[in-house]
Amino acid sequence: MTDARQVDDGRYVSRLTRDTVALILAGGQGSRLHELTTWRAKPALHFGGKFRIIDFPLSNCINSGIRRIGVLTQYKAHSLIRHLVQAWTRFQNTDREFVEILPASQRVGGEWYRGTADAVYQNLDIIRTHAPSYVLILAGDHIYKMDYGLLLAHHTEVDADMTISCIEVPVEEAAGQLGVMTADENGRIIGFDEKPEEPNEIPGKPGYCLASMGNYLFNTEFLYEQVIKDADTPGTQHDFGKNVIPSIIRDYRVYAYPYRDPKTGEQAYWRDVGTLDAFWEANMELVSVTPQLNMYDRQWPITTYQWQSAPAKFVFDEHDRRGEAIQSMVSGDCVISGGSVRGSLIFSRCRIHSYSQVTDSVVLPDVDVGERCKINRAIIDRGSVIEPGTEIGLDQDADRERGFRVSSKGITLVTPDMLGQQLHFTR
Repeated sequence: MTDARQVDDGRYVSRLTRDTVALILAGGQGSRLHELTTWRAKPALHFGGKFRIIDFPLSNCINSGIRRIGVLTQYKAHSLIRHLVQAWTRFQNTDREFVEILPASQRVGGEWYRGTADAVYQNLDIIRTHAPSYVLILAGDHIYKMDYGLLLAHHTEVDADMTISCIEVPVEEAAGQLGVMTADENGRIIGFDEKPEEPNEIPGKPGYCLASMGNYLFNTEFLYEQVIKDADTPGTQHDFGKNVIPSIIRDYRVYAYPYRDPKTGEQAYWRDVGTLDAFWEANMELVSVTPQLNMYDRQWPITTYQWQSAPAKFVFDEHDRRGEAIQSMVSGDCVISGGSVRGSLIFSRCRIHSYSQVTDSVVLPDVDVGERCKINRAIIDRGSVIEPGTEIGLDQDADRERGFRVSSKGITLVTPDMLGQQLHFTR
């Protein structure tokens, strides 16, 4: 077991990160986001004004000192791959530093990725060429900032075979949505249920459970053994949460790593933006005065691809025709032309025309809002052209009649397809 005093040695942690390969699972469909993921994988979805969801785990790796990264893609991956090529494949391509795209390509047998464990199994030959001591498997569809070096240090300190990053969440949020574990007083996992309808509560903390973040750290040889064993097991779904983890917790050293703010020790920021309501809420949090997720942190920057664009512009200053944005975030190349934006997040290259009002909404890139529109509590998908005089989010029944989707919490989703604007080839 590693001397705990070594954990505080930055050079020790850097040796661990250099000896790690990260695999980001980015092939998910994100079906609970409905039409937002009709034409894109969930990790490719825009977030926070100018980023993609995949930028967060990738930036965490780079900021943590892990620079050998593979991104496993599958579902409708074109926009994701294009973004990865533009933003992330410019790293020096050497044995010690790379971002590789690993699409489902039937490398083993004739199957596409059949589950998270199978996705890793089908790339074992690639992992072996890099000979890491540790393999960090990350979900590609969550929003958070995390130093994986601390996770590695904890893993070695407790002499674990596998470590699972976890976070305390309300039982009702985890029910049917997240993997839930039970740990003993030493942090060793003694129970794991994948998306249970009635999660086990944390002893002494009623109403909360210990949920998996979908981030797994393995000793490399142990990972090889377990995914090969899973591949040879009949009837398995080839999934870490459903099959691999429950099968190993009794006989091997599997530990929980509580994800907390290293400065305060409090619960750290983490969001699963897997539903329309969660996606809207996480974006809306960013326009508050002091959001929990600090997007202006120069010590832990989130990297993305940015095209060369003009600054945001606000024009006209008349009594009823004033270009303004209040308690909002407005990205580059936007023109607020005599319209009013309040409590909203406007992505790049949008146009808000005269006398229009956008309130409490998430407007994705390349949206054009015509004159005298009223948009409230909505998500407007990329490329939508909102005709002059359109009202969205003011009457839910009217929204539904027009073919828009209204979420359980009253958020209206509008996509180009719903507006009859076919940006994609359809038959």
